[in-house]
Amino acid sequence: MSKTQVSTTAQLKAEARTVLGSRASNRLRSEGRIPASIEWLGADPHVDLSIDEDVFMASRRKHQHVYEIDVAGKKDTAIVRHLDWDVFGDRIIHVEFRRVDLTKKTEVEVDVVFIGHPKGVLNQLVAHIKVMALPTEIPDQLEASVADLEPGTAITAGQIKLPHNVDLVTPGTLTLARIVEVKVEVVAVATPAEGAVAAEGATAAGTPAAGAAAGAKGAAATPAKGAAPAADAKKDDKKK
Repeated sequence: MSKTQVSTTAQLKAEARTVLGSRASNRLRSEGRIPASIEWLGADPHVDLSIDEDVFMASRRKHQHVYEIDVAGKKDTAIVRHLDWDVFGDRIIHVEFRRVDLTKKTEVEVDVVFIGHPKGVLNQLVAHIKVMALPTEIPDQLEASVADLEPGTAITAGQIKLPHNVDLVTPGTLTLARIVEVKVEVVAVATPAEGAVAAEGATAAGTPAAGAAAGAKGAAATPAKGAAPAADAKKDDKKK
């Protein structure tokens, strides 16, 4: 089963960037704007611009794919070609757009989502595949069912059911995921009863510490027993 998102063209106001470099880009980000560019295509040149971060992120949450970018009255129809994220993956720091013709199919990457529960462990190898689609018919994501699949089986790109008018570009033989066997490791743990038996056996055998304690106790007891007769002998001598 596949999931498709019919996209309309979103309006996106942009401002041209005349000063480039990391310092200028950081200043734009601190002002709530994202540095961006539109790649060169034929007679249309490369354009450096900036867009409002909140507006762009809101459009992404709505699964928007196609934008009409207005830079000082000049409009270009484009899709997102590439996103650069910060090192933490929390914020987009640059957007690269690609010009498109709404009447012609274009090549795009689409995320693959695996659904269902296999009879093993899912080992995902590929996160997205390439397809050809009209800009307004780009799928938001493609679903691959792994429900009840046995260990040793695999899912290939060719097994994904594509929406109408969407063509696969990625080789159909490419393995997207494998189902592997669940391995359970059993660790032997002594039970409390077993531990008690072991302790009792050690006591019966007599450890050095136990022997030493018994010897010390015996040695202390001997003089105590002999002390009474010695006292009685002194009393008898005085009577004589």
